[in-house]
Amino acid sequence: MVPGHQYRNMVRRCVMKRLYYLADNLDSVERISDALHKEGISDWNFHVISKDQAGLYRRHIHSANFIQKSDAVRYAERGAMVGFLFSVLGSVWVATEQPFGPDMGGMVYLAIFGFVTLFGVWVGGLMGMATENQKISAYHDQIEAGKHLILIDTRPQEEDRVRELMARTYPEAHLLRVGSTLINPFKFAHPAV
Repeated sequence: MVPGHQYRNMVRRCVMKRLYYLADNLDSVERISDALHKEGISDWNFHVISKDQAGLYRRHIHSANFIQKSDAVRYAERGAMVGFLFSVLGSVWVATEQPFGPDMGGMVYLAIFGFVTLFGVWVGGLMGMATENQKISAYHDQIEAGKHLILIDTRPQEEDRVRELMARTYPEAHLLRVGSTLINPFKFAHPAV
């Protein structure tokens, strides 16, 4: 068994960091994209959120996908928790009231848990699809004004190298924040760098 502090350190090394940069124009974004590709950062770890989707496409710059732009995952996680809570309450009600008779099998409880929890995931996901990702919503006005938000996912041990490359080579791209690629369903605030 791994001690607690060793486990936490192991998890920290495995969880990707996300660096948020803001660039003024697509020429800068294209140069940054080329430089990061040369440094071994793939399209899977480099995403751009921009109003000019056609410009990103023409320049072969990897645009952020719908999941990265919306809060579908975070709301689906919340929906799963609420659905699980209601499935527990529903199972207790079914066990005490016995609406299907006294000789109910365990499959009924399993069906209640599965259906109600998945219904919560579905409703939460739908709500999240209609909501802008909380991690990028703070930069909504800047993106609408024509700026480009660059998301770079990197391993924690490579973070300093990427930040140094960006500061040295592309000072016009401003580091806005450093976060995690993990989604915390309980987080509400927009912390600064």
